[in-house]
Amino acid sequence: MSAAVLLKDVFGFDAFRPGQQEIVEAVIAGQNTLAIMPTGGGKSLCFQLPALARQGVTVVISPLIALMRDQVRALQAAGVDAGALTSGNTEQETEAVWAGLEAGTLRLLYMAPERLAAGGTMQMLRRIGVTMIAVDEAHCVSQWGHDFRPDYLRIGELRRLLDVPLAAFTATADAETRAEIVQKLFDGAEPSTFLRGFDRPNIHLAFAVKDGPRAQILTFAAARKGQSGIVYCGTRAKTETLARALNDAGHTACNYHGGMEAEDRRIVERRFQQEDGLIVCATVAFGMGIDKPDIRWVAHADLPKSIESYYQEIGRAGRDGAPAETLTLFGPDDIRYRRQQIDEGLAPPERRAADHGRLNALLGLAEALHCRRVNLLSYFGENPGPCGNCDLCDKPADKFDGTTAVRMALSAALRTDEWFGAGHLIDILLGAKTEKIAQRGHDSLPTYGVGTDYDKRQWQAIFRQMMGHDLMRPDRDRHGALRMTDHARPILRGEATIQLRRDSIKAAKGTGPKIRQMVSEEDAPLLSALKAKRRFFAEQLGGPAYIVFNDKTLIEMAEKRPVTLDQMAQIGGVGAKKLEIYGRAFLEVISGAVEEVHPARRKLAGRGEGAVFDRLLAAQATLARGPQGADKPMSLNAATLAKVAQLRSADMTVMARLIGDKQADRFGDAFLEILRDG
Repeated sequence: MSAAVLLKDVFGFDAFRPGQQEIVEAVIAGQNTLAIMPTGGGKSLCFQLPALARQGVTVVISPLIALMRDQVRALQAAGVDAGALTSGNTEQETEAVWAGLEAGTLRLLYMAPERLAAGGTMQMLRRIGVTMIAVDEAHCVSQWGHDFRPDYLRIGELRRLLDVPLAAFTATADAETRAEIVQKLFDGAEPSTFLRGFDRPNIHLAFAVKDGPRAQILTFAAARKGQSGIVYCGTRAKTETLARALNDAGHTACNYHGGMEAEDRRIVERRFQQEDGLIVCATVAFGMGIDKPDIRWVAHADLPKSIESYYQEIGRAGRDGAPAETLTLFGPDDIRYRRQQIDEGLAPPERRAADHGRLNALLGLAEALHCRRVNLLSYFGENPGPCGNCDLCDKPADKFDGTTAVRMALSAALRTDEWFGAGHLIDILLGAKTEKIAQRGHDSLPTYGVGTDYDKRQWQAIFRQMMGHDLMRPDRDRHGALRMTDHARPILRGEATIQLRRDSIKAAKGTGPKIRQMVSEEDAPLLSALKAKRRFFAEQLGGPAYIVFNDKTLIEMAEKRPVTLDQMAQIGGVGAKKLEIYGRAFLEVISGAVEEVHPARRKLAGRGEGAVFDRLLAAQATLARGPQGADKPMSLNAATLAKVAQLRSADMTVMARLIGDKQADRFGDAFLEILRDG
């Protein structure tokens, strides 16, 4: 049966969508194929139709049970013998699949990549006569991508075992991801590649700075009451609280996240597919493969992970081609959190750099001064004109020359050796009289008090835009302190200028009551790192975390930032034993490298005798070759110096008895003077 006949008779379409026919023909011809198509572009048909046009069974690797069930139901409704082997199957469903395979009538068999790890699966696929492999959401194979699934790596092995053509499909894949798909699925041999346009002109794009985010989401939803929508949230807890708030406001809403029981997730998926006007508040666990055509809006209560994630998530709206809307909220905490996620990940440096690049692209979109669609599509290599369907086309940004303000901020960071976050830098610029500024002498800096043209909230907006333009980044090694990037150097040197958005600065307001933090914004990243180290030791002990150090002790460490064992010993809750066991490890978290200290000296840490030991050591170094520097070298070991440091009272007789007559002749007078001075 020809492709045109199948298209009409089975799928009910008179013609292919733009870009579909060439892909279908390549797949039918048995070519290894990679197709990058926009969400809603009809990629499922590009492997379903060829499966019917070819002989044998097509195995479809898909990442989500919900997606597989939806596609199987749709195919069965169209008269196609299709089935899925998933953990969500009923016994009857599984029996029907095996019966179809044994009878040779089943044409499409769906399964998750994880099933390939099960013993005998690959041999089973070989036995049933698989003639083609289709891979949906192929970007999951890539560790460069945003939805990496390790079991996708087995698909290349399956292709080699079966020696059949493979067709891979994804809605979004940048150059690095495409390269890894080719390497992992096709062993580096270039497949027939189809790159279709990424534009979804029916989707309205909008971003807004967080200003009471819950109220912003409620207001957005209220203007679209009765329409199906998705609210993406950064945490599981937020999905629950936002769903409650929406229900209280008269909407029909539920929540979804990866920590829910599988049956509860299936209920939400089923409701969303079947109910009109349902709002789902979800983490990114929801949505990959969602094929509901009439989702009218997508909102992000928190900044997505990357521009690819953003594109894929908003792409769930308006798949029917009718108008759809989006709103993405963001703030400095989002930027800081996403940077931290990347920096604290286990990826190698080159991948972290690539992830920062992806985040930069998204932040550039968030802080855009001109048409958002132009910014978005340029990332994917397209060059459209202004779209007329985004918030910046609706109302152009109010811009101003922010060069002077940015230079002030950069100067404040550089003059404090880039060891502080935005909060402290803003205090310096505003000339605030804080204890931290006084302790560090930052009130004598040339930048102290130079930024009074803006208030604190407006400076926060400027710093947020600077992070958005990647002029400053939180430094993981300095516990979130802002460091200047290479992008900022031309501005600082007067070789470049920068425009900022005045409208977002004018609108800069508080975000409502904040959760009381245990420490200041400046010290929060360090406290988090100290807690992680505490958790490591607690797990080794098999006991609660407070056995290592309680929260109060860690808070004091984060605030005072000791750099030596002596300073660490002054922290409340750090006794001698804990100092000996944990001191070095926690100092390394705070300051990186820790000076090597002799065990005898380490035991004196935090005690007056420790300072005496250091003075004795210095005196010994001075007199090592005698008062004139011409005598035979002489010294005492650290253990003996420690004993000297702990002498309660001493004269030359006691000193000679402890260190020896010759040594007493060389060092005795100097040592006794140090002991007398305490």
